Amino acid sequence: MLTVGDMFPSFDLAAVKGGAAGLDLKTAFTRITDKTDHGKWKLVFFWPKDFTFVCPTEIVAFGKLNEDFADRDTVVYGVSTDSEFVHMNWRLHHVDLNSLEIPMLADIKRELAGATGVLSREEGVAMRATFLVDPDGIIRYAAVNDLSVGRNPQEVLRVLDALQSDELCACNWSKGEEHLRPAA
Repeated sequence: MLTVGDMFPSFDLAAVKGGAAGLDLKTAFTRITDKTDHGKWKLVFFWPKDFTFVCPTEIVAFGKLNEDFADRDTVVYGVSTDSEFVHMNWRLHHVDLNSLEIPMLADIKRELAGATGVLSREEGVAMRATFLVDPDGIIRYAAVNDLSVGRNPQEVLRVLDALQSDELCACNWSKGEEHLRPAA
């Protein structure tokens, strides 16, 4: 699996747009690449499969924090190995995903999951992996959860705040708190 300090791989994937545009067949689809939103931080999170139980809880939680990430000049991309058509169908038929503001990327050839090293050998789907990528394309945070365990989007936001502070941050540090200072 790629880790902190590695370059995030190039990609070019079909996606379902976030917001109301993602619910209309005429406007729902787009392509998102590693060059999209150039110069911004990127939060890229993978989930195993659409129409499952744990995945929508995470996707909705990341979606609810979309404005908080945007306030930090960060775009949020959700990715699975399902197609853009499956993503749209799931959004249309899952009430909690109807108002999702983040795009859902379709890695149907498993190229991005494979390039990042998060493709489960046993299941053939993406693991629950999370990457924070700086504006230069360098991975600054990488984490993966077991397929059965959801992650905490609020913690990812906290880590982003710490990374963007460019300071020493203690365990459980939160934005607005003092940073660590080396003894003089």
